[in-house]
Amino acid sequence: MSALTPEALEETLGDPYDDDNPYGFAAAVARDEADAFPEELCAALRGTGFHLAYLPQEWGGSFETFDRSIALVRAAARRDVNVMPGTMFSIIAASCLQIHGSPEQRERVAKILRDGGAVAFGLSEAEHGSDLLAGEVRLADDGTLHGEKWMVGNGQRCAAVYVVARTGERGPGAFSSFLLDVDESAQNSGLTRVPSPRTGGMRGMDFAHLKFTGLPVPEAARVGRAGEGLEVAIKAQQAVRLMSMAGSLGIADSAVRLTLDFAVERRFGRAVLCETPYARRDLAAACAALIAVDAVALAAARGVHALPEAFSVWGPAAKHVVAEASEELVRRCGTVLATRSVLRAGAPGAGLFQKLQRDAQVVRVIDASPLANLRSYAGQIRTLAAGGTEVKPDVLGCVFTPGAPLPPYRPDLFDLVTRGADPVLGGLGELAEAVGEALREDDGPTAGLVAELAGQVAALGVQAERATARGADPNDLVDLAERYAWLHGAAACLRLWWANRDRSLYGAAPGSPGWLGAALGYLLARADGIDPRRRGTALLPALDAVLALRERNRMFTALPVALAARRHETS
Repeated sequence: MSALTPEALEETLGDPYDDDNPYGFAAAVARDEADAFPEELCAALRGTGFHLAYLPQEWGGSFETFDRSIALVRAAARRDVNVMPGTMFSIIAASCLQIHGSPEQRERVAKILRDGGAVAFGLSEAEHGSDLLAGEVRLADDGTLHGEKWMVGNGQRCAAVYVVARTGERGPGAFSSFLLDVDESAQNSGLTRVPSPRTGGMRGMDFAHLKFTGLPVPEAARVGRAGEGLEVAIKAQQAVRLMSMAGSLGIADSAVRLTLDFAVERRFGRAVLCETPYARRDLAAACAALIAVDAVALAAARGVHALPEAFSVWGPAAKHVVAEASEELVRRCGTVLATRSVLRAGAPGAGLFQKLQRDAQVVRVIDASPLANLRSYAGQIRTLAAGGTEVKPDVLGCVFTPGAPLPPYRPDLFDLVTRGADPVLGGLGELAEAVGEALREDDGPTAGLVAELAGQVAALGVQAERATARGADPNDLVDLAERYAWLHGAAACLRLWWANRDRSLYGAAPGSPGWLGAALGYLLARADGIDPRRRGTALLPALDAVLALRERNRMFTALPVALAARRHETS
């Protein structure tokens, strides 16, 4: 099977603005109103091989690199982000099996997924949330499973479930994992699947509570060694964050596109709305956020191949930036749409914008709450800021050069901590000096932002010492973790620009610093906790870049991706 491309997927799914298109926006809104699962859209995607895009090739999948897979998910998710639970929620169970499954277990899961089925992942429990060490689902001495897993994705339709259950008394080593078949015989002997409460966004998703009341668990169902279940699950979640970023990007793309469609046609007095000062500033902030999250996600999707051992920090930091900025971006768009942002009928979008708002809120928490995400690496910041062995330039070069060959994806190399410096922030001072020298004559304001970034990164060590000192406010360390995420994102944008000065990114001329200045202005404002619109002048080039991509019917991403033709443009 030849590799599926975003352009081919766009062509297959057609114009999302076509009200008669079953894979378009109108159909997505209708499903949302009815709390309906996207059966037809998911079936169409499976017909293209889309569901194989995260499966290893040795499992019969078509996975190559995460940046390719994210581009595919984004093309589908811009129509309806519910395609993620419909086709790709099994990635975490698959990643766990890649890390420590037996050949027989891997083949069992591979067959289910190749055939378009689902393998669920049971970790969270309603009473404990992100306090995973408090989990109560237990494998009894007689080999039966007891307890309840909460909000299990694809829990009602899955053919198997990977469950993390207590097999000991205390600490992370008290949990083991099991791969369980959940057919009718299982339900008749100790398993009940109960639909979860309905969600505000991503309506119609298959979430379920799995109640175990003495389900027999054969010894062959154990995955890996006893006591490693929680550790492996936490490692595997690092890959899930990448796919949830793709969902945020799909939502962000549609929100900005919908708003620009309105703003370039709507007149306010004698001016077009997108040219009025206030709307232009809000649109610029939204577009700067969009470029920033695209660059951050692209870097993470490639970094997981080259530097998986750093992903305990890289993954959650990138996830925070992408999810938080995407949700804020949608709010900015709502400000421009004004009253039309709350209308469920009529233009623009006939209820689509409200769906995007609700969906963004769910994607923000779907694999971890923002607090749990930040806390997962907050304790590492002092060590990260202290530095260590710098990553070889050729490794970072391949990460930040789209299209450059990448090492194979190795989830078995994930670690619970990052040892040494953050590879994205390491050596940033020297890079900032070189960039500043290159920009000083052509773009002084962007050079100033680069110097500001370097200064803020250099101050992280002192800030980490204060946040971990005796008597410090317990919130200081989490606040610093959030600041760290925004600075990490800004550094990723800087490295992406530096590594690609000879090629066009975001439709701009090679080496053009406009998009970089906009992304840095936005991210540094967020790091300082201020309204990004206060960096208004720096953000404006982002609006111009995104408007140009829209005019050419391109996806709002660094590299050119042609979208399905609009019917009214080709009739």
